[in-house]
Amino acid sequence: MKLILPDIPNLRDIDVYIKNGGYGEIMRKAFSMKPEEVTDEVKRSGLRGRGGAAFPTGLKWTFMPKGNERKKFLLINGDESEPGSFKDRQIFEFNPHQMIEGILLASYAMQVNHAYVYIRGEYAHWFRMIEKAVADAYSKGLIGEKMKENFKPNGGGVAYSVDITVHKGAGAYIVGEESALMNSLEGQRGYPRIKPPFPANFGLWGYPTTINNVETIANIPPILKMGADAYSKIGEPKHPGTLLLGVSGHVNRPGVYEVPSGTLLTDMIYNYAQGVTGNKKIKMVIPGGSSMPPLRGDALEGVKMDAESLKAAGSSIGTGGIMVMDEDTDIVKVLQRISKFYWHESCGQCTPCREGTGWMLKVLKRINAGEGSTADVALLEDVAKNIEGRTICALGEAAAWPVKFTIQRFPEEFEAKVSSDRPHREVNKVHSLRKGGLEPVQIHVPMVERK
Repeated sequence: MKLILPDIPNLRDIDVYIKNGGYGEIMRKAFSMKPEEVTDEVKRSGLRGRGGAAFPTGLKWTFMPKGNERKKFLLINGDESEPGSFKDRQIFEFNPHQMIEGILLASYAMQVNHAYVYIRGEYAHWFRMIEKAVADAYSKGLIGEKMKENFKPNGGGVAYSVDITVHKGAGAYIVGEESALMNSLEGQRGYPRIKPPFPANFGLWGYPTTINNVETIANIPPILKMGADAYSKIGEPKHPGTLLLGVSGHVNRPGVYEVPSGTLLTDMIYNYAQGVTGNKKIKMVIPGGSSMPPLRGDALEGVKMDAESLKAAGSSIGTGGIMVMDEDTDIVKVLQRISKFYWHESCGQCTPCREGTGWMLKVLKRINAGEGSTADVALLEDVAKNIEGRTICALGEAAAWPVKFTIQRFPEEFEAKVSSDRPHREVNKVHSLRKGGLEPVQIHVPMVERK
């Protein structure tokens, strides 16, 4: 069952979308309901966010204040910057109008009068596609004031309209975090905000704002079409619906596949992606984009692609980006590349992230250069643990988890590259905050120039 990417040629064309039922019966059905009834339908469906946190979508909508006394905004997060994730751009390219229709339905449910679609700067081609799709919808009176005449439930007009603005980002990974996204849209530096206040109370320009992922919002039309009960029966009960999963790395057929939640990870690799190149063994899989904890290739049996199953397996669904690495992969070099990304993309607001990501990268460079010691591996893990949970946003965890869990789950990869009797080049005394106050601690300071 395909709810997001059906096999309909040229579905990006608005006339083809309308011919196949778009902007029609579902919209009129929704406008014949009370806004809170639309929200309740989404709540009963069990839809969870597809942007990484897997938070219940309908519940998030209820946080939006009732009434029309203040402006309210809906912000669609299309800043798809997580390495290994490339699902949202499939919606931009092949089914943009289902996302737009989802925006209209969600906006009505929360009584929002202006929605923004924020698209990552590197997606210039897909940005133009969405601009065209929105312009086409405006030209047919499906967005804006003309909505009041075009959607007539029960023979009458609907006293509701919403405008949509498409905004292109400037290429910063950090603005994928929802509060940094709002700052960027406002024209400020993309720094994450301290919470509370939360966006539903104090969002864009100080007004209530709800942020949803592209894939999340594209699920709204199918839910209202088939009904919450039917949708909730697709896939895993605690994480229902279909998922767009991107498979990349050492597989024969990389790509994005729409499957029911709860599909086996091994099925994604061996059935959908048609196996590992060269029929080699799998050494490591990252199941949800590069920031998620990796899994060993010999620990994939029975692991399902849904939020609860992956949590039980010691990882997370993240953005659904499955990265497969075969038996010949140098895991420590992969980790260095991942760490370089998060060091480069740290906004620098929080000291643990700003400084810690650079330290981890320097130590990994030394290990890969054959100059590391066993103390370096312990230092790596210690720095990661001191970043995790100590930053304003989740980029701290995004940088720390790959290092922390790769060391824990692939110790043999590090043992093969370090020496237990290699002397430290320099050891400095520093002060570290510990329980009971400050105490001097001996740590190994990497002596590699920052570049």
